[in-house]
Amino acid sequence: MPDTDIDPAILATLQVLCQAMREGGTTPWSLAKIAKRAQLPMSVLRRVLTQLQAAGLADFAIDEAGHGHASLTPAGAELAAQVFPQTD
Repeated sequence: MPDTDIDPAILATLQVLCQAMREGGTTPWSLAKIAKRAQLPMSVLRRVLTQLQAAGLADFAIDEAGHGHASLTPAGAELAAQVFPQTD
């Protein structure tokens, strides 16, 4: 039987990016804020964001000073809405 478990870091990152979309609209959150909310080390967050970006689910960028931001793509927002339905 194949292993179908999803990496908890991916789920945590998707959940925080979904929360960012719901709270902040179109303004992407900083990587530092996302890492803190997802309780992930920055290195893990950057790896996960690279995977999500490759899958077309998130966009992220890092400037020359090492500061960055990330947000869900429309496809990522659709997936996150299905996985994390709004409860209010």
